[in-house]
Amino acid sequence: MLATIANVFVALIALLHVYILVLEMFLWTTKRGRRAFGTTPEFAEASKVLAANQGLYNGFLAAGLAWGLWQGPNGYVTKLFFLGCILVAGLYGGLTASRKILFIQAIPAAITLALVLTAEGTTATVLRCIRL
Repeated sequence: MLATIANVFVALIALLHVYILVLEMFLWTTKRGRRAFGTTPEFAEASKVLAANQGLYNGFLAAGLAWGLWQGPNGYVTKLFFLGCILVAGLYGGLTASRKILFIQAIPAAITLALVLTAEGTTATVLRCIRL
């Protein structure tokens, strides 16, 4: 049961990063994109290539989590790796860019990481996944 809940959280984090991809790659210069990131029309236009690149990275994070889910029980280490990447990126962004990133990215990733570790994180499971 807890493993199912953890996987639902992993899927939600993946969907969040797909949404961030869409905002950064396709909606950056729109009113919705500017409101989400608190930018002016001038800044959004000047930084749209950089934002699209950033969005692509968020897409890779979402793809990694989806891959971990697709692997079933063998995706444990994959999920840990990509959730760890999201947590580190969220902490860095929260400290350097906007505190809001801590609440949107880092804290949800930390909660999900804790759920995955609690649900699937025994030493035997980790060793089994590493041997595969």
